[in-house]
Amino acid sequence: MEQTVRALSLKLCALAGLLLALYGLAYLDQRLSARENDGSRLRVALFINGTLGDKSFFDAAARGMAHARLTLPVRTRVIEGGTDPTRWEAALTDLADSGEYDVVVAGTFTMVPYVQKLAAGFPAMRFIVFDASVDYRACACANVYSMLFRQNEGAYLAGFLAARLMRQGLPGAPAGSALGVVGGMRFPVIEDFVIGFGAGARAADPEVRILSQYANAFSDPAAGKEIAKAQFGQGAGLVFHAAGATGQGVNEAAAEAGRYAIAVDMDQYALYSESHPRRAAGIVTSVLKAVDAGLLRALRLQLDGGLAYGSAESLGLAEGGIRLARRSRVLDAAPEPLWRELEAQRDAIVAGRIRVPGAFAAVPR
Repeated sequence: MEQTVRALSLKLCALAGLLLALYGLAYLDQRLSARENDGSRLRVALFINGTLGDKSFFDAAARGMAHARLTLPVRTRVIEGGTDPTRWEAALTDLADSGEYDVVVAGTFTMVPYVQKLAAGFPAMRFIVFDASVDYRACACANVYSMLFRQNEGAYLAGFLAARLMRQGLPGAPAGSALGVVGGMRFPVIEDFVIGFGAGARAADPEVRILSQYANAFSDPAAGKEIAKAQFGQGAGLVFHAAGATGQGVNEAAAEAGRYAIAVDMDQYALYSESHPRRAAGIVTSVLKAVDAGLLRALRLQLDGGLAYGSAESLGLAEGGIRLARRSRVLDAAPEPLWRELEAQRDAIVAGRIRVPGAFAAVPR
């Protein structure tokens, strides 16, 4: 009898705990809904001209919106425009015309013509363009803020590191191995990566051989894999990729060949370290472009009334907009002199003693 009463008491306690937890979740959901529907909040829409899940550029932008929603008085929405470019202009126009948003955010040079047209048609709307800039001389864009990144600076450091590693050799990549480069498409931002990487590699080893090819796609991992396999077959020990989701195929090819890769935008070693440890093992570093932090900063400045609409801004090593990821199996084993050399290169870029070539004219910092 006593055991039956004890068992019944435990069940009642468990039920009470469950009901309390459900009540708590409902209360939190009501609070969040009230917060989201607060009319005083800045209403922001991020338009993705593609899809999420690239583990790179677009995911970083969406993460910036998520951080803003949690830390700032904003209401955010992320819209995936898909991979059909013929739909993007109409979708972006619908966002501007809906009256539901105060700020519309879009990225990449592909979206610039659409933003320039909408900026003139919706002068009360605010637009943020990231990783690209509108042409302020050619459009009525006083309501557009453009945020560029000096990715060539980070790519320079990646190229310097890659050439040093290949000169000494790594397991599976003997000393003197070539370097490969896979670009997504011939856009200025991607060419900026490629030019910077080549400059850094040749600064570290003037005799280094660099194989380069564009996949003509940002969402084709199979194409990235085939190009990387071909470059490994031609003697590359490491392939640098600036190709969005196409770069996932490069990482896969490196893992299968026992070779190495350097990624961009997000820390892909950290992304793969638990889900695909074998793939992560071949990722040396990533050129981190702080798209998330840059968008969060822009929205904070917007709320404070200090965002410089009508102008473009450039973020690089000095501003923390670009940096190299510092953790990977390869980097954990890197000798201290190599780190000192890399830091000296970084300091020289920040101080202006090294001017990294790139695909862009100078933009105000």
